[in-house]
Amino acid sequence: MNDRVRRPFPQEPQSLAGRALIAMPGIGDSRFERAVVYVCAHNAEHAFGLQLNRPVDGLTAPSLLKKLGVTSEIEIPPDPVLYGGPVERERGFVLHTADYINAESSTLVDTGVALTATRDVLEAMASHNRRPRHAFLALGYSGWGAGQLEQELMENVWLTCEPDEALLFGQDFDHKWSMALGRLGISPHQLSSDAGLA
Repeated sequence: MNDRVRRPFPQEPQSLAGRALIAMPGIGDSRFERAVVYVCAHNAEHAFGLQLNRPVDGLTAPSLLKKLGVTSEIEIPPDPVLYGGPVERERGFVLHTADYINAESSTLVDTGVALTATRDVLEAMASHNRRPRHAFLALGYSGWGAGQLEQELMENVWLTCEPDEALLFGQDFDHKWSMALGRLGISPHQLSSDAGLA
């Protein structure tokens, strides 16, 4: 028997798009303390995500739409606008259920979840019949360069989980971090600040 095994070519990193990152205690960056980040895109060149649990103080979806001159046909719920991350904080993104899709501008992230960053989704959110079932507005995004997220995962800076609609679109922002850990069967007191399980 030949013991010289052929090694496979190095593989592309497995995409984490559609998964949630859960910040470990001791992450060392206050912008991501207890953060839950939904990964919207991930390949060998970069990763891109939106934080799910950090509302922008005093800013709601209706007030932002009004500032942007979007006329509403309906009374829009006063959902907070979220801080998506520290990159390009003046830029807006809408994460939403895929019952609304614009073929030219929406990106399907995962089954049933899409991302749109153009004005048409804001107009849909303010309409009677095109409004997605769930949506949130975020300002800014969380970004990683080539290999950076993979390195952080190797260093146990993040855990990952499969998000559900409550984690993605729910309003219990204070508890989303512990909810995300709960999806892995972990309670917050089990984690040490030295990146890893106690």
